[in-house]
Amino acid sequence: MIQLKNLDKSVSQGNGRLFILRQITLDIAAGEFVSIMGPSGAGKSTLLAVLGMLDGDWTGEYRFLDHAVHEMKPKQRIALNKQHIGFVFQQYHLLDDLTVAENLDVPLSYRDIKKSERQALVADTLDRFGIVAKKDLFPRQLSGGQQQLVAVARAVIHKPSLILADEPTGNLHSSQGKEIMELFTELNRGGTTIVQVTHSETNAGYGKRVIQLRDGWVVK
Repeated sequence: MIQLKNLDKSVSQGNGRLFILRQITLDIAAGEFVSIMGPSGAGKSTLLAVLGMLDGDWTGEYRFLDHAVHEMKPKQRIALNKQHIGFVFQQYHLLDDLTVAENLDVPLSYRDIKKSERQALVADTLDRFGIVAKKDLFPRQLSGGQQQLVAVARAVIHKPSLILADEPTGNLHSSQGKEIMELFTELNRGGTTIVQVTHSETNAGYGKRVIQLRDGWVVK
């Protein structure tokens, strides 16, 4: 599903460049559950943003489902992202002017789904995550944990082929975090590819492979 070859990511620093990712060569097969680990500043979230096509400022090769992402224009990358990827952001990235239900509908709106079917999917997802009572609230009216639940629900509602999750349980109680990881396991068993960034050895244990990053390099 994912093939990276000699991928570099750097930013200007003084008269030179600061490398955030260095010579990343990596394959992730369809149906894998992969955890990315490493110390703060290792480049984990940056790598996830590259995989999710949210960051296009890098060099090297990236192939996703046989699409040459490194040759695509920004609009093409965005379209590919919307079609295939669900992203759980560390800072939620919910739309402030939309209610919880409307936030959940956003990824469905990119697809050819009838409004009645979209409403049914939103209702089912609200129920599945135990947030029916929050459906008419705005993100600012929710706690951090509640926003995290909505963010996860939004990422999975359109049944993406790839879920990218950046510290998906970081703001949840341990019981809620366990439920999210068990949901990811269930989705993975159904064929969804999952790549998560985590500091938690427990959460990493739900995956089948761990990729260790250090100073922008893959070290394991």
